[in-house]
Amino acid sequence: PALWQVSDADTTIYLFGTIHLLPKGIEWYDGKIAQAFEQSQELVTEIPDVPQQQTMSVTMQLGALPPGQTLRSTMTPEERGKFEAALQGLKVPVGAFDSIKPWLASVALATIPLMQAGYNLENGVEAQLDQRNKALGRPRLGLETLEYQLGIFDGLPPEAQKTYLFETIAALPDFPKEIDKMVGAWSKGDAPTLAQLLNDGMEDPALYKALLTERNRNWSVWIDDRLDRPGTVFIAVGAGHLGGKDSVQEFLGKAGIKVERVQ
Repeated sequence: PALWQVSDADTTIYLFGTIHLLPKGIEWYDGKIAQAFEQSQELVTEIPDVPQQQTMSVTMQLGALPPGQTLRSTMTPEERGKFEAALQGLKVPVGAFDSIKPWLASVALATIPLMQAGYNLENGVEAQLDQRNKALGRPRLGLETLEYQLGIFDGLPPEAQKTYLFETIAALPDFPKEIDKMVGAWSKGDAPTLAQLLNDGMEDPALYKALLTERNRNWSVWIDDRLDRPGTVFIAVGAGHLGGKDSVQEFLGKAGIKVERVQ
């Protein structure tokens, strides 16, 4: 997989694009990636390590609909038909997501077919890096808090949330095939193809800005600020943020910071 480096006289920051869920048996931790990680003093991911119970609590605090309102009641008959057909296709009861907002239903729907195909978070890059990081007794920092990250979704206008949900539903039949393509591109370090596969489905400008552009800009500022302090840092974020238009590297370049690809 691709690896980039930003550095000055006394600071080195590695940028590594991740796949959050992976199946068993994909070997990627070796060579320059292993070397860069092991010589780093801290791991930085999108969010810090958050206990599962806290994750569930924050997710439901932000993602639950007001009492008395259901997700399907906010849909037109045509939308409801598509939504229920998608759930039935995944062998999920049609009322399973009635109490949650469209953005959370979308996240859940995107995850279910991947887990059914053998992908899971435990095999994902962040989980593996976190395990190694803990064994080395090093800190793990987050570019965002969990509340901020989920708040991005929750802050989307209702129509944008609904757009996100139905874009996810439209993509469901091809999900297993597409994720296999993504993992293939990731494994070969094909960052442009990977970014296209990950990001092209976001046709809504508000969604694209909220989930990608603004966050990548914010992260580039964080990296710029971190260069003011000495040390070696390993940043691991979703691979869609490190390729294509409006990538973290593109924003760094606009700020006059050189990014070198080292693998």
